[in-house]
Amino acid sequence: MTATAKQSSTKRHLLLASDRSDHSSELASILRSVGDVDVLPTDAIPDRPDGRFSGVVVDINLRSPQSVQRVRNKLRNEAYNGVPRLFVLAEALHHASMQAWALGATDTIARPFDPEDVLQRIRAAFPDSEIYDATDRGKMLNAGVAAAHEVMVRIFERLPTGEALTLNDVIAAEKKILKAIRHCSLREWLTAVGCHHVDTYRHCLYVTGFAVAFAQHLGMREDDQRRLVRAALLHDVGKAFIARDILDKQGKLTAEEIAELRQHPVRGQQALMQQGGFPLEMLDVALHHHEFLDGSGYPHGLRGERISDIVRLITIVDVYSALVEKRAYRLPFSRDRAFAIMESMGAKLDQQLLQAFRPVAMGTA
Repeated sequence: MTATAKQSSTKRHLLLASDRSDHSSELASILRSVGDVDVLPTDAIPDRPDGRFSGVVVDINLRSPQSVQRVRNKLRNEAYNGVPRLFVLAEALHHASMQAWALGATDTIARPFDPEDVLQRIRAAFPDSEIYDATDRGKMLNAGVAAAHEVMVRIFERLPTGEALTLNDVIAAEKKILKAIRHCSLREWLTAVGCHHVDTYRHCLYVTGFAVAFAQHLGMREDDQRRLVRAALLHDVGKAFIARDILDKQGKLTAEEIAELRQHPVRGQQALMQQGGFPLEMLDVALHHHEFLDGSGYPHGLRGERISDIVRLITIVDVYSALVEKRAYRLPFSRDRAFAIMESMGAKLDQQLLQAFRPVAMGTA
């Protein structure tokens, strides 16, 4: 194959589906700098992409039930499973963002357009290949899980021996993790990491998967999704300094063992501070992810506004992950039961944020 032919075969081919023909010309012009673009009205979206498109960009009035239904009817076809889709938000409203993610958005962009930001998101969301098949998805999933596993090894096996852990070690993994969960699915991620034989690793990887899926469901920007990956991967770093016979105990812990386990948030923050270079919010998550809004958590019994937004989010996915995982002393709770338990926790958790998490928890996001 010649260099020219190879370049042609890997160029992005995007479908811009629009019911805003008078407004989409600017976006089409931006998109053409990174690939070929077919601009079609929403009722002309092909029933089957047949491997033609690297991704779909949807520019519709998300307040219009007719427009939303047309797009839903087209993209719900199994032939579009795995094809990334980016939605344009005309206004920074919660309703529009939730509607986009309900339609399976991979990412969102908002007017007015910043061309550089749009292109960055296109490159991150859509592969450079016209064909986006199950083999590619499998490779991305495996690469993401392997990258996350390597961070776990650095935390739980190497850090206690004195080997340095740096922010760059985490950053090196985050892009692969985001790509795996974005282009595959949360369910596939959980299935892959659920086979891990080390309970502590498995829990951290579950939390990471739920955190990323939640961030993407909320329409968070790429930078904020990266922050969530880092926080989730490192939230239990302190468990690296808890005795393995406590972490791996096949049965309920004694009061003394529980007291020892509860030292992990403080030890985690201390470890990251000693390593140096970690943002304050990551230290905050490591130290406070077991705090509850009513002051009943640990280690400091923080209340209300003293608990940051990122800690509130990680706490929710941490609690949920623990409930749906199999433990030595109990079977996993069903998704419905786990969510009901968290609702019953009332003022301990940010209930508004918990309800926003419901579609992710129930697998309907």
